[in-house]
Amino acid sequence: MGMLENELREELSGLERDGLRRDLRVISGGHAGRAQYDGRSFIMLSSNNYLGLAGDSRVRRAAISAVERYGVGAGASRLIAGSFDPLHQLEARIAGIKGTEAALVFGSGYLANLGVVTALMGRGDVIFSDELNHASLVDGCRLSKASVQVYRHCDVAHLKAIVEQAAPARRRLIVTESIFSMDGDCAPLNEILTLARQFGAALMIDEAHAFGVIGPHGAGLAAESGLGHEIEVQIGTLSKAVGAYGAYVAGSRVLIDFLINRARSFIYTTALPPAIAAAAQAAIDIIVSEPERIRRLWDNSAYLRGRLEAAGFTLGRSQSPMLPLMIGESHVALEMASRLFARGVYIVAIRPPTVPPGTARLRLTPISEHTRADLDEAIAALIESGRELGLVGP
Repeated sequence: MGMLENELREELSGLERDGLRRDLRVISGGHAGRAQYDGRSFIMLSSNNYLGLAGDSRVRRAAISAVERYGVGAGASRLIAGSFDPLHQLEARIAGIKGTEAALVFGSGYLANLGVVTALMGRGDVIFSDELNHASLVDGCRLSKASVQVYRHCDVAHLKAIVEQAAPARRRLIVTESIFSMDGDCAPLNEILTLARQFGAALMIDEAHAFGVIGPHGAGLAAESGLGHEIEVQIGTLSKAVGAYGAYVAGSRVLIDFLINRARSFIYTTALPPAIAAAAQAAIDIIVSEPERIRRLWDNSAYLRGRLEAAGFTLGRSQSPMLPLMIGESHVALEMASRLFARGVYIVAIRPPTVPPGTARLRLTPISEHTRADLDEAIAALIESGRELGLVGP
């Protein structure tokens, strides 16, 4: 056994002791609000498939049809030989929904955030970043070599203070999620945009958990806030409410042309498969034509929240269908998830470094396709498990 392997084994043992080790579970099948694991059916409350579109027959048919026409992989980066029709059609559809001049599709949300921040910002620039931004935004800020100033979560007064104190810069950029993935709360976009205009900064938002969930036609929090035409850089994924894969950047034609030429994670990676682009467009069409899916999502979330809060659980500051059931210590969160799993409810414990130390939680994500029977079964399991661990009263 080599020295490296010994060192890695020791680190893994440390993660195990601290309740922070992660392992993969093999899901053998899934449909709507349920998943198959080890021959059992579980109520799935940890998926970002918010509108149940990942398994929708129309989305699958669109992917199959595109596979038959274009094959599976794109074969090259888009600037070489991989810029197939479905990607351009998808970009036009996204720009139309977002109300922007143009859009550009990336291979994943991580690649989009990395590519956009590092293309726009560099030495001599300053980035103002919310302290709870997603890891991909954090990494993009670090790799950009710009000066990074972190402001307290959604605290516009603190943001104003650090913007005022920041040294002169060639370019200034405020970066925030619109709906935060682990807390479910919303950034105060109107206030942040006003501040950005006051101090000559651009605003970049990540709509990963807002696109398809909120706003007209599911366009996101920017559109819901009436700011779709004013926020310069809008990023979102196609892997959550849309149920496919990949990501987009929406903005001006100049922005998109610049990213095509400067975003390394776009230039130097194989294009999104045409079938995935076709599936994403089919899903977006369904979101637009079936607004009741979004209503069911919010109704299910409100029902789940109401029943759990009545039982004594604390569900954080969520303003969205994502519900963080706050626990605190990682070992307790893991034990709660284990007891739920034994009762047929699939919920993953969220632990540091994904969330700050001492704030481990179960992130509950009901979807539009959960029935009340599904939710009632999950609620009963949550209450029973919570009582056993002393998280709620008898």
